[in-house]
Amino acid sequence: MTLASTWPQVLAWRLRRQFVSGADGPDAVAIARRLCGVQAQVASSAHLAVAVRSAAPDAGEIDRLLWQDRALVKTWIMRGTLHLVPADTLADYCSALGTLRFWEKGSWQRGHGVTAEEIAAIIEAVPEALGDEPLTRDELVEGVVKVTGDDHLREALTSGWGALLKPLSRLGELCYGPPRDGRVTFVAPRRWIPGWAASPPFEEAGVRLARSFLGAHGPATPDMFDKWLFGGVVRKSVLKGWFRDLGPELTEVEVDGQTLLALSSDVDELAATPPSEEVHLLPGFDQYILGAPRDLEPLLPAAVKAKVSRQAGWISPVVIYRGRVAGVWEPRDMSFELFEPVPQGPLDEAVGRVQGLLG
Repeated sequence: MTLASTWPQVLAWRLRRQFVSGADGPDAVAIARRLCGVQAQVASSAHLAVAVRSAAPDAGEIDRLLWQDRALVKTWIMRGTLHLVPADTLADYCSALGTLRFWEKGSWQRGHGVTAEEIAAIIEAVPEALGDEPLTRDELVEGVVKVTGDDHLREALTSGWGALLKPLSRLGELCYGPPRDGRVTFVAPRRWIPGWAASPPFEEAGVRLARSFLGAHGPATPDMFDKWLFGGVVRKSVLKGWFRDLGPELTEVEVDGQTLLALSSDVDELAATPPSEEVHLLPGFDQYILGAPRDLEPLLPAAVKAKVSRQAGWISPVVIYRGRVAGVWEPRDMSFELFEPVPQGPLDEAVGRVQGLLG
């Protein structure tokens, strides 16, 4: 059976599911779990993404959860970008993403100035170099050189540093540790995360991630899930297997002529959701935007796409009205560029709330 819906309904449902409508997220772990991670390329944006969704915003919560409780993890994960994810979900992300071993391709190795033997040596050495204490970048490089006895790897690691460590994050062998004197440190998840277990079978991990994705960013297609998780380059056989196994839990939804998939458990709530008339300010790199394709016209009109999805992967802070992008804004001075009329009263309320969160 195929149900019918509209994009205004779907977007209103996503706003509610993602704790934007109501701002009733119980805590940062629950918010990151529901959103399927919070992008953390820009730390201030990640903090605001959680705060605008929180029932009781707490400026120190994320740092406590990262470095004291260790219930959140900061690492390179979806699409090779930095995210905050619940610690107990990291193994699933690593297992699913490990199905695409991009670092084994000759083109990737040539592009980063390393040989297959060198990248293999780094992948083998980093887990040994990471002991019980967090290591800074320089300390980790020295540790790798010591383990391998290959001084040439120092040059490779210092020149192509971030990219050469991303395979380790996907393999679950490295994540961020607490900053030391303003410097980044790294730790081994197996030693850092309480109760860390070996990565589950990728078949099971992928199904769990697809289920979570549809629960916040659905209805969607398998290709939309692929673009969000991998950047659109997963092996099609792997993707088909995940959605085949999830199939008994899915219902087709016809959204303005497009056939999408939703969790069957969500369709009654979706059908009962009226279109949103709310105004919200969301930070740069917000999951409400990142979880959807950039060519989703009902969310991001093509005429203004370049002002939101900018060069070098930069995603602007956005004004949301009726579920769609109605403008962009700048946190530094609270300036706006609106693409369509937005009711002043609700906009003023959204501004006042965000100003309170920004301090």
